[in-house]
Amino acid sequence: MSKLKPPFQRILVANRGEIAVRVMAACQEMGATAIAVYSDADRDAMHVRAADVAIRIGPAPARESYLNIPNIIEAACQTGAQAIHPGYGFLSENAEFAEACAAAGIVFIGPPPEAIRLMGSKIAAKRAVERAGVPTVPGYAGAARDTKTLEREAARIGYPVMLKASAGGGGKGMRIVRKPGDFAESLEAARREALAAFGDDSVFIEKLALAPRHVEFQVLADTYGRTIHLGERECSIQRRHQKVIEESPCPVLTPELRAEMGASAVAAARAVGYVSAGTCEFLLDQEGHYYFLEMNTRLQVEHPVTESVTGFDLVRWQLAIAAGQPLTIQQEDISPRGHAIEARLYAEDPARGYLPSTGRALVFAPPRAPGVRVDSGIEMGDEVTVNYDPMLAKLIVHAENRLAAIERLRWALDRFAVLGVATNSALLRAIAQDPDYQAAATSTAYLETHTFPELETPPAPPPIALAAAALWDALATGAPESARRGPFNPWLTGSAPTAGGERVARYLSAGEAHTVRLRRSPDGCWRAWVDDAPFPTSGDAVSVTASGGRLSLAFGADREILYAARRGAETLVWRRGQAWTLTRPHPLDVDTAAHGADIVMGAQTLTAPMAGAIIKVNVTEGDIVEPRRTLVVLGAMKMEHAIAAPRAGRVRHVLCAPGDVVPGGKALIELDPLEEASDE
Repeated sequence: MSKLKPPFQRILVANRGEIAVRVMAACQEMGATAIAVYSDADRDAMHVRAADVAIRIGPAPARESYLNIPNIIEAACQTGAQAIHPGYGFLSENAEFAEACAAAGIVFIGPPPEAIRLMGSKIAAKRAVERAGVPTVPGYAGAARDTKTLEREAARIGYPVMLKASAGGGGKGMRIVRKPGDFAESLEAARREALAAFGDDSVFIEKLALAPRHVEFQVLADTYGRTIHLGERECSIQRRHQKVIEESPCPVLTPELRAEMGASAVAAARAVGYVSAGTCEFLLDQEGHYYFLEMNTRLQVEHPVTESVTGFDLVRWQLAIAAGQPLTIQQEDISPRGHAIEARLYAEDPARGYLPSTGRALVFAPPRAPGVRVDSGIEMGDEVTVNYDPMLAKLIVHAENRLAAIERLRWALDRFAVLGVATNSALLRAIAQDPDYQAAATSTAYLETHTFPELETPPAPPPIALAAAALWDALATGAPESARRGPFNPWLTGSAPTAGGERVARYLSAGEAHTVRLRRSPDGCWRAWVDDAPFPTSGDAVSVTASGGRLSLAFGADREILYAARRGAETLVWRRGQAWTLTRPHPLDVDTAAHGADIVMGAQTLTAPMAGAIIKVNVTEGDIVEPRRTLVVLGAMKMEHAIAAPRAGRVRHVLCAPGDVVPGGKALIELDPLEEASDE
């Protein structure tokens, strides 16, 4: 591929986060000026810092900024951009946006609007690929889409079925319906979520294949009619229809099946006149039959695994194709080398039902080693807000074979330190260690059929983590003076221990109290006792080096790297992929901790677990509710979250209404225990 030539001297990236950073790097490598756009929430974001030019496009809500076509076109005109790369998500699959670019004389780095529009409608896409001879999943995508018709068609197809938004993907507007009684409510939720995500509430029905694999093929097509595929990616491990682990090549494809599926992907792309990078997604059943699902007319989140095994830079090819350069790659040039795996690191808490987590990344330290790549949208100190998708980074590993890649993934996850926001790191580590995953015995039902008890009950902090917390607090590295002197200082007397003196720190973790005693020697080393036992057990002195949240402990011949940070009354500690929050002991209500609610004078107040917008309120004052009934639906981070009754009761007060924007911790419902309600 030759160096990108004019007119692409200035390229605007209409996105944010890690994909904006990744695309801008490719633009800069090819000699173009990279232009960032940002909302008010992203004024100091990493993608803004990585850009050559940055321009504001609106307030925090995506509809007023990253989905605001006029504002983005105006930003491109103001900054002299000749082309716009949409990344993925937001406007990347919006035909109107591609047309608006053309109308403004700006090149849209992606497929033609006609292909976006056709493949953007799963119903039209299914019909188009069927005409090209590509097998599709049985279902219903007729013109009549009223509830009664859809219920009748679901019964004809046979349960279980899948409801899907016609206009989008990424798990938005998708619902599995296993029995007729759940259909109407699931349809309403799918329509509502589809409308919020894509501005179109159209849905269709597909037969739900039990325990299939999700296998997708990367295609590239130029403006001269040449289309090739770059092999496949296995993306079966998903949660709520969002991919979690992706890898290439798929471990169960034979060369013959790979060639057949790849040819189907190419045929599907040619059927719609596709240009640029795109992905054809298939279901692969246990008998080796495959069915076209949809085509994503954009760059995929998981494109790095294909780049790793093929050696081709997909973003550079997108830019070259958009500039009118022909594909110089032949199909026979595609020969995967080794195995690549991508793990998505999300800001969400597995121990709290995977609720999205927000806050400041007090520590963000990715691993660095040969064969390890991290595509990130944040750096240490950045704020993770409720406004956008919770993905923080993608960890990509590449090795000579699948087993070696899994071993490298495990190594890297154990060295990816994040503090300040909760992450799904524990889930990723559990998957990487699971024998079924290692044996490639996976399907789209993997996370439904595999349980990881350690996610629900995280392990207690080991002595080394408690000692590290006390040492961190003693050294006061990175802690403000107010934190060292405040009421939650863990030290009983004074601040940092002095040579020859001893101080005692007390912490609470998961309801358990711990005590750490430290004594500093004149040589600067430390003696430590955790819960009255010496640490380390040998009684060796501990040498400590601390910098930027990183703690290096040396005792005897052993060495350990940990990370720590202070957040108000808490000391946060990370070690080998596991994080703990340690606080000064104070009274804690067990029911409050379990349900995120306050118990006051017999009533239970259900609160918002995070900031968001109220989508639906299912009860009125005086209603009798059963345990686990959904009382309120909260929208946050592009997903819906159910606020359910923790026990039977009667609704005393409804403190919110649809459309309200509420902060985390805001009281939503007051619930009287059913026994007290009956007495009244």
